[in-house]
Amino acid sequence: MTIYVALLHSIVLGPGKRVVMADLKAMATELGFRDSRTWVATGNLIFDADDAPLAVVESRLEAAFSSRFGKHVDIILRTAEGWRRLAAQNPFPEGNGADIGIRVMRKPLEPGALSMLRGIAAPGTALALADGDLWIDFGGKPSEAKLLSHLTTKKLGIGTLRNANTVKALAAMLD
Repeated sequence: MTIYVALLHSIVLGPGKRVVMADLKAMATELGFRDSRTWVATGNLIFDADDAPLAVVESRLEAAFSSRFGKHVDIILRTAEGWRRLAAQNPFPEGNGADIGIRVMRKPLEPGALSMLRGIAAPGTALALADGDLWIDFGGKPSEAKLLSHLTTKKLGIGTLRNANTVKALAAMLD
């Protein structure tokens, strides 16, 4: 038995329509996953399942999501152990958790991505890679940073952004 953390890249299904977390938990249960739970209404799901490669579980979740909700959404998966390691690697532990983002990647980012992003980032924005995931201390409101428009699948590969508060909350839910 393995505990997994799943992050949905988007829960927006269309104008004014978002995935309800109870429906997401029901989908996980229908897949045979156990003890499904969510954190806030932004597409964070924790569940227990038989041990399997991450790519296999991601594919099952994505296919079920597409079938149930009529839209493909990239889903990034970590084991509980992997998530705890990710949370412990925060290179900006003294920063404001709401202003620190992490782009959790399906495949690790190459160090060259940092050079490209540093050329775009506003002064006062700090960037770091930890096991291929991108940590960003926006130094202010992330929603106002022009860097956000460059954190796309097209430019960086499949991944999704969460703030440090969410990362810590999900890690706490694993205990």
